[in-house]
Amino acid sequence: MYILKVPSLWAFFVAKLRQIMTTAVFIDGAFFVKRLRHYLPKANYYNATMIADIAMTMALKHLKLRHDKNKSNDELYRIFFYDCPPLEKKMHRPISKTALDLSKSDEAIFRKVLHKELIKKRKFALRLGRLSDYHGGWKLKPAVLADLLKQKRTWESLTDDDFAIDISQKGVDMRIGVDIASVALKGQANRIVLIAGDADFVPASKLARREGVDFILDPMHQTIPDDLFEHIDGLWNAFKPKDNDKGTS
Repeated sequence: MYILKVPSLWAFFVAKLRQIMTTAVFIDGAFFVKRLRHYLPKANYYNATMIADIAMTMALKHLKLRHDKNKSNDELYRIFFYDCPPLEKKMHRPISKTALDLSKSDEAIFRKVLHKELIKKRKFALRLGRLSDYHGGWKLKPAVLADLLKQKRTWESLTDDDFAIDISQKGVDMRIGVDIASVALKGQANRIVLIAGDADFVPASKLARREGVDFILDPMHQTIPDDLFEHIDGLWNAFKPKDNDKGTS
């Protein structure tokens, strides 16, 4: 009698294993913070503790994307958060020529506190690229440049607030792509959630899907390029903004 029960017991465990969905969540930090600020009041733009909590909450919501009848949650493999340390150099403002210490700016302080908050959280892995300022200078904000071209403004009317530091992220997209490929090829997760909106991740999503991974994109309500939508298995926005939370940016 005992021997006859073994195949049934084995089939039971196999069936249970097939029901387990392990999820890895990848968050493009710069995209995440920018989109979140689109909805948050300006008073919360630099609330690192709150923003870190929202990152965790969004990731955990994706563990509930089950289509079976038992409504069980997925297992969490890890949450990967990609960002860059802030610039901490000293510069001069473009118009007034007054000194500016970037290490004391609200954005620099916010990023450092945010990174500390994230690494304290369960199963969070912080991956850092770097910020490059090749030109070491300033650039006009797009809206200001558009007004100048339309002759709605003059060069003489420009102020320091019309400029932004000319910087770009380096190494972040590469790290996201490499980590997605590694998780997929090693079979560490059978579902990947990407919180981003960049078509640069198409090769990584294609590779993951070829390995049998369920690839979900969360663009935080941003319209995504057609070529990115074509290479995912589903789209779901975990962040549900309240009407009274929308920022004024």
